[in-house]
Amino acid sequence: MAISQQRRRSQVNYHAGCAAEDCVARAYEGHGMTVAHRRWRGRSGELDLVLRRDDQVVFVEVKKSKSFAQAAERIRPAQMQRILSAGEEFIGTEPLGLLTDTRFDVALVNDAGQVEIIENALQAA
Repeated sequence: MAISQQRRRSQVNYHAGCAAEDCVARAYEGHGMTVAHRRWRGRSGELDLVLRRDDQVVFVEVKKSKSFAQAAERIRPAQMQRILSAGEEFIGTEPLGLLTDTRFDVALVNDAGQVEIIENALQAA
């Protein structure tokens, strides 16, 4: 029984995450960006969204919770490092490589489906 409940919770979290990513993707598309990849996976980790506008690539980590503050609290230093590493790995596939104009954003989604975008939230050290 516990496994069934755990599996159900995992499925609910997965679908809630996908719904949050959809909300965030629409917000970026409303600002003229194009979704290039959803849940891009490399050896270093996963990028929730990879967006493009002209020559710029924007990596977005999506966090959903009851409130924006609670969503922001879910971002841990080790996770930020994995996101930066995955972004670097992705950039290695780009024609301009490290010269590619990039930005690392965090998008927070609350229970009402509202989106708050923090541009340049993660910057390489």
